[in-house]
Amino acid sequence: MPVEYEPAPRSDAATPPPAGRWEAAANRAWAIIRRVHLGSKKPANWVQLFHFAVVGGSGYVVNLIVFTLLTQGTGANHLLAAVGAFVVAVTNNFLLNRHWTFRRQGSKDSHAGFQAARFFTVSVVGLGVNLAILELLVSGAGLAELPSQAIAVAMATPVNFIGNKLWTFDR
Repeated sequence: MPVEYEPAPRSDAATPPPAGRWEAAANRAWAIIRRVHLGSKKPANWVQLFHFAVVGGSGYVVNLIVFTLLTQGTGANHLLAAVGAFVVAVTNNFLLNRHWTFRRQGSKDSHAGFQAARFFTVSVVGLGVNLAILELLVSGAGLAELPSQAIAVAMATPVNFIGNKLWTFDR
């Protein structure tokens, strides 16, 4: 007669089994979505978003000026020019966001180099979104480079704000 195996009882029945990678990633994503949703109900966050938009507007102008200088002044490829414009604009935006947008969030209490690394990381993700949209608009839709860059930068803005609010300048 075969012996049936019964698993040993768990010592802590209340502890759920460890979540798989996908489940853990989904839980983190829902936590971020929940945090963004709850944060949207606080007026101070809307003021911060306004400041971020003003800083972004200045960075947007800087980005487009440098992009134009590189594409029309030197004949650089639109993707290379977008990267050059990004480097100049991201420096402008980091300094203004650290000293104005997120200062009440404690941004000046943290190490600037640490924040700069995080800001750059978030900005590189935003740049990836920017470059993908830029290439789709220029090569896929046949739009002119400058308007395509303007649209791409605008569409990457939410990625940058949420990343910087929740990670770069978070206490």
